[in-house]
Amino acid sequence: MKQKRIVIIGAAGRDFHNFNTVYRGRDDVKVVAFTAAQIPDIDGRRYPVELAGPEYPDGIPIIPEDDLSDIIVEEKIDEVVFSYSDISYQDLMSKSAIAMSAGADFKLLGPAQTMIKSTKPVIAVCATRTGCGKSQTTRRVAELLIKAGKKVVAIRHPMPYGDLVEQKVQRFGSLDDLKKHDCTIEEMEEYEPHIIRGIVVYAGVDYEAILREAEKEADIILWDGGNNDLSFYKADYQITVVDPLRPGHELAYYPGEVNLRLADAVVINKIVSADPEDIDEVRENIRMVNPNALVIDAASPVTVDKPELIKDAKVLVIEDGPTLTHGEMTFGAGVVAAQKFGAAELVDPRPFTVGRISETFSIYPNIGQILPAMGYGEEQMTDLARTIDASDADVVIIGTPIDLRRIIEINKKTVRVTYDLQEIGKPTLEDALSAYL
Repeated sequence: MKQKRIVIIGAAGRDFHNFNTVYRGRDDVKVVAFTAAQIPDIDGRRYPVELAGPEYPDGIPIIPEDDLSDIIVEEKIDEVVFSYSDISYQDLMSKSAIAMSAGADFKLLGPAQTMIKSTKPVIAVCATRTGCGKSQTTRRVAELLIKAGKKVVAIRHPMPYGDLVEQKVQRFGSLDDLKKHDCTIEEMEEYEPHIIRGIVVYAGVDYEAILREAEKEADIILWDGGNNDLSFYKADYQITVVDPLRPGHELAYYPGEVNLRLADAVVINKIVSADPEDIDEVRENIRMVNPNALVIDAASPVTVDKPELIKDAKVLVIEDGPTLTHGEMTFGAGVVAAQKFGAAELVDPRPFTVGRISETFSIYPNIGQILPAMGYGEEQMTDLARTIDASDADVVIIGTPIDLRRIIEINKKTVRVTYDLQEIGKPTLEDALSAYL
């Protein structure tokens, strides 16, 4: 039988998981390469033999997605497997056109093939877009499960941007572990809020190995999803978060709509900030594709440590990076705080950007006048600090999930914005989880 030649296009996460669960150890397929998109500095590496298996003694190269057409032709690729998230249906099908016009089939792997079954109950928190509010929803779910007397271990969607062999299975039980594993800003934003609440977090590359370790110390596994990706684990109960500030996106982005259709409960976040007609549109879309889902209304009200510094000040707002880049949001908690507490002006960071931050604005020109907290390596973190210092802002508003002041030196007055999920009316997440438990 002819060996099928495959390229997996991804972003250092779902692509590796799809390989591990579907293609590793098979002699009827040959994964010729991974391609990289969305996350900087991933291409040029290799998926190592220690993770790929003996069929790949030299590992598997990771190349830029821009080279996809060439490698399909040069390597006689039979099939391109799409393996990343938060992409519009238009862009998704454009990628399929690139693959097919170069001579390959185009494939999406579904949940049945890629979700691993746990020996412990799994609650999954997913979303329909990046930046819907998964993180605060996951924290609220963890709080309620702990209140119910359960030992919760969170497993976070992968962000393996360093040494892949060393990152095969990572356990984070203390803030010191963030430094031990040389975490990026994006990783710290996701892990630290759990750790400070006493919740152990696992992440890494090989998600079956990760699950088996996590099961040893958990009553319940809490899947903390990334972007709008599908859960890596078969969920006993799935909660999907939607965003009425982007009405219609829940039916227009892959694989967000899949998450909406899989949901046992749907959280409509940001109710307070959204227009009533947009909320109604989202409700109708939920009813149309998943009429049996429990629908929970919620908000993420902001808390500011020094609101008096904002009033009448020129402020530079820093928001979560992925939410602004591939999440396509034009504002977040920092902007809400600036408006609520009377800032005189939002400082546009673009005239002051340097180095890797300038590159980010070039790749994502629609970010606008907010500074994304990009920190995928030391160089990018340094450029972020230099950009902040160069701006003519009176005050820096930090709207990121972690306190950036702990990571980089900011030589200006700063205000920290935090936010947690707050259910509005009935039903609540406690109602949903009580029924499940």
